[in-house]
Amino acid sequence: FLSPANRGGLMTAMLLLFVFMGVPAGYASSFLHKSLKGVEWKKNIILTSCLFPGIVFTIFFVLNFFVWGEKSSGAVPFGTLCALLVLWFGISMPLVFLGAYFGYRRKPLDLPVRVNQIPRQVPEQVWYMQPAFSVTVGGVLPFGAVFIELFFILSSIWLHQFYYVFGFLLLVFIILIITCAEITMVMCYFQLCAEDYHWWWRAFLTSGSSAGYMFAYSVFYFFTKLEITKFVSALLYFGYMFIATIVFFLLTGTIGFYACYWFVWKIFSAIKVD
Repeated sequence: FLSPANRGGLMTAMLLLFVFMGVPAGYASSFLHKSLKGVEWKKNIILTSCLFPGIVFTIFFVLNFFVWGEKSSGAVPFGTLCALLVLWFGISMPLVFLGAYFGYRRKPLDLPVRVNQIPRQVPEQVWYMQPAFSVTVGGVLPFGAVFIELFFILSSIWLHQFYYVFGFLLLVFIILIITCAEITMVMCYFQLCAEDYHWWWRAFLTSGSSAGYMFAYSVFYFFTKLEITKFVSALLYFGYMFIATIVFFLLTGTIGFYACYWFVWKIFSAIKVD
């Protein structure tokens, strides 16, 4: 069923997996939101269930319009688009709400140290600790861990070559997880040493910035390896690669954030306060 020769099997499995992972998505999102003392819980649930699927569906719908205009047999029928909407609003979204219900009912974790009610003023940072520079540098190593394998994946998708080395792909994925976690924790340590405690979004963007390098590499691959001349074909390539970039950004950013969250929790748990 998941053989590379069966082109639709893997996509169907990924779609169904995404739909039924709504419960853990809602649970993790709501529990983290409650642990970080968030107040807009309704907005959090709506964004969890609609933001990423909405962006992907909108891009896919617009690209499909251009394919329809070319009268291509590869265009997705209108009935299939309606079925995707039913899967989204009829199954995925209620499952997110269900997971969020259990997540908000769980008792949040007790912080290891007392938090001051008045935030401290962050001192002026040196140039290499500015957010733009540290985020840009932080994405180099995660991308360097996967860019060779990325070449073979792109060749499999766009040059119709079969991809069979899923074991090696798993190894590269594990290396990616370790690299994202390590580079984010190192950058977070330097940031905390500089007395800048705004680490949460910086941690997400530090490892997530590797997606920008991934999209830049896809542009390089387009002009050096592919011979696409039609506008619609080029639009399809960049549209699908943009979706892949968003997925990679969310994946690596989440790994970096949770690694940093664990790291900060551990170092502050070691502080002894009399």
